[in-house]
Amino acid sequence: QVQLMESGGGSVEAGGSLRLSCTVPPSIERTYCLGWFRQAPGKEREGVAIIQTGGGVTYHADSVKGRFTISLDNTKKTVYLQMNSLRPEDTAMYYCGADEAAPCAVRIGASQYRGQGTQVTVSS
Repeated sequence: QVQLMESGGGSVEAGGSLRLSCTVPPSIERTYCLGWFRQAPGKEREGVAIIQTGGGVTYHADSVKGRFTISLDNTKKTVYLQMNSLRPEDTAMYYCGADEAAPCAVRIGASQYRGQGTQVTVSS
């Protein structure tokens, strides 16, 4: 199964920053949306940030607004998630997701394609 390629997770102290990257492989020729969702132990999946690849419209969950920023480099087919002012409650496995067509299921963590996940751990 085709997978997206993620990188950038790690462990930081509260208030720190991390940048996640996700590259779409050449076998996926077209995407409607790209983004990130996360899942912490014992919690449901949560759509964190999404960007429509055509128009650049973005969505950020209320829990991360003002702290996280999603961006896209179409030439590299790579989406980034800049995470600032990290909090312990941001600790989770973060997954990159992509959908070829609407609706964008990344928002509910049910995207057509996904990566293997990258762990983000924030200590207090």
